[in-house]
Amino acid sequence: MLFRKQSLSLGRDDIVQLKEAYKWITHPLFSEELGVPIDGKSLFEVSVVFAHPETVEDCHFLAAKCPDCFKPAKNKQSVFTRMAVMKALNKIKEEDFLKQFPCPPNSPKATCTVLEIECAHGAVFVAGRYNKYSRNLPQTPWIIDGERKLESSVEELISDHLLTVFKAESFNFSSSGREDVDVRTLGNGRPFAIELVNPHRVHFTSQEIKELQQKINNSSNKIQVRDLQLVTREAIGHMKEGEEEKTKTYSALIWTNKVIQKKDIEFLNDIKDLKIDQKTPLRVLHRRPLAVRARVIHSMESHYVDEHHFRLYLKTQAGTALPSAERTVLRKYF
Repeated sequence: MLFRKQSLSLGRDDIVQLKEAYKWITHPLFSEELGVPIDGKSLFEVSVVFAHPETVEDCHFLAAKCPDCFKPAKNKQSVFTRMAVMKALNKIKEEDFLKQFPCPPNSPKATCTVLEIECAHGAVFVAGRYNKYSRNLPQTPWIIDGERKLESSVEELISDHLLTVFKAESFNFSSSGREDVDVRTLGNGRPFAIELVNPHRVHFTSQEIKELQQKINNSSNKIQVRDLQLVTREAIGHMKEGEEEKTKTYSALIWTNKVIQKKDIEFLNDIKDLKIDQKTPLRVLHRRPLAVRARVIHSMESHYVDEHHFRLYLKTQAGTALPSAERTVLRKYF
């Protein structure tokens, strides 16, 4: 609107944002000074904090005209964030804006001063699959009311090595589902991914990744990892997709008070897609709300052992909590 009143026939697409113009000017200067090409999509970032008293005065003018746009936030040192300033600029009346900021604008009276320079690298992601062989190992640190229940976890046994090798500040662990502390994870293993925050080393050969995987596997007999590899952020989303549609296979040794024969349990093999109402297990109530969730046991297969024991193999919907699901099924039929 301002440009139109100044008789300049410019459309919205003809106006270049200041930050883009700043990049056009400074990128060649940085490239020449540092002797490296500038890549706008690089994960390596250099953050420079400037101080400029005149700019602060401008922000105070906006705050006076639009006080609702500038509200304190817990994680922000100043109320004059970029989004808040943009909001104020969109709401302020044009005549009020022109009183404070003439067109063309006045030349600055002072240059900026540098307060802080910080280098950081964007997060990198490592993914793979893990097997868990211990029945006394949680997937993530087991801490209740500030008290640690077990000394380690799957997450820590893997991530401690990655933090050291990648020289990262911190990490975020995620996986495709989870298992109970006393449940082993066998077969091909459970997919997992670890986000490494601000790593100081990011380039690894395939051989170095294989050696890292072997180092993790040699450090503990409680877990093993496979298919360790560097992945993109988008791959993490694919790992989490369809969790509720996945199926899991369990086996359980069942004891019955009643004397049974092989023919007494054969009917279990014919049961398909049995629906159960599952309450939140007591062992996870400290981190999940009490609720009733519908789950499906897709199929069962019974193997007779003796008059009081048989082994039951179950194929279930992901999220079915065993052994509570087993007890629900058996109470219904025995």
